[in-house]
This record gives sequence, structure tokens and C-alpha cells, in this order.
Amino acid sequence: MTKLVVLFNLRKGVDTKVYQDWAKTTDLPTVNKLKSVVNFEILQCTQLLGSEQSPPYQYVEIIELRDQALFFEEVSTDVMKKVADEFQAFADNPTFIVSESL
Repeated sequence: MTKLVVLFNLRKGVDTKVYQDWAKTTDLPTVNKLKSVVNFEILQCTQLLGSEQSPPYQYVEIIELRDQALFFEEVSTDVMKKVADEFQAFADNPTFIVSESL
């Protein structure tokens, strides 16, 4: 199973509550409706295990894909381009990692 893992921090000046509200009302429901997606979740990183240090990333997105080729087709739609543009306004230099289950 292919999973897309996205690691990111919010841009300076972005209000956490505004981002989280957008994620819950727009990003999560829109992406989870895609036929190519099995499941999409956003995790807020809170601390490093065994430490009180902050993690290097504030958020992790995990998108479990049913069909990677279909996913790329679906993210090319006007609706998904709008969501992607909004995400880019919140996220500071996100890292996108394609992974496979062992």
C-alpha cells in the first residue's frame, strides 16, 4: 500500500487555530472524498518521545492511497488545485515522501 507522508511547519504568522479549522472543514473532508484515497489524516506533533523538546515538524499528514496514478489525476482538478494552493499558503516548505508498506 502506498502512503504519502507530508511533514511541515506552519509559515510564520499563520494562526494555528485558523489552519486547524481549515484542515478540519476543508482539507480532510475534500481529500478523504477522493476515489484514490483510502484514508487521510493529519497529526499534530507535540513532543519528542522521552524528551520535552519540540519535534522538528508541527504536523504530519498521512494519505493512504488506493491508486497513485488516479491520485495524481484527481489532484489536478480545479477543486483540488484550490485546496493545494490554500495548503501552500499555510505550510512552510512541506516535504512530501512516497512510502510503501513492508
